[in-house]
Amino acid sequence: MFFTLSKIVWFFAEPLNFSILLIGATFFALLFAWRRLATVAVACAFLILGLGAWTSLGALMMHPLEDRFQRPASLPEKIDGIVVLGGGLEGGVNLVRGGYEMNSSGDRFVEAAVLAARHPEAKVVVTGGSGNLILEGEGDGVTSPRLLTALGIAPDRLIMESQSRNTYENAVFTKRLVNPKPGESWVLITSAFHMPRSMGIFRKVGFNVVPWPSDYRTSGKEGIGLTHDNPQDSLQNVSIALREWVGLVAYRLTGRTGELLPSP
Repeated sequence: MFFTLSKIVWFFAEPLNFSILLIGATFFALLFAWRRLATVAVACAFLILGLGAWTSLGALMMHPLEDRFQRPASLPEKIDGIVVLGGGLEGGVNLVRGGYEMNSSGDRFVEAAVLAARHPEAKVVVTGGSGNLILEGEGDGVTSPRLLTALGIAPDRLIMESQSRNTYENAVFTKRLVNPKPGESWVLITSAFHMPRSMGIFRKVGFNVVPWPSDYRTSGKEGIGLTHDNPQDSLQNVSIALREWVGLVAYRLTGRTGELLPSP
């Protein structure tokens, strides 16, 4: 229920979709001569799209998320496992073409390959099924063996979890699968903006992990003003950051994390 509801709510709340709905409302308001309503709706749509595409709003929303957890200066000498959260592969494309096309979060798998080479004794766990409500796609837990073995990781080091649909299920299903023992060291790889929520969830389910953020979307130096990025990426940053902040609130309210903004 939580998964389905979250997908439906986000479809309408996502800035681009919400702006399209406002423009549609403007059209119908004009048909019925509701000029004031039409003016308010189109003005809101313009503000959302203008601020998102042309200003540094998205980067400023990202900074507290991406800066919350830093990569450790060094890792324990022995790493028992590396957990990679899904979301870095193009499930719809890979389902049809059978490859391992990566999206903008594909850095997660690059970092996993790097750490796996540095710690050849560590298991590599990829957790993630299809998170789509309607569209079909191949889960990262299904696709990633093709990618990781091509990058030189031995198949017997890989552990795949392909049933989870969100981050909470990532943590619960992965803990159940690997059954981490006291004293073991596990590293968690996900996008930097997603690390606070991920760490909060893993802590809540009792799976202690070392954060290894990747896939940074900002330099951390952006200030208030016009964006120095292209409009598409700026608007995407607003969407990603908003979803993450909403997710932090929702997960805290539903008891999936122990604090609103988990800290190191």
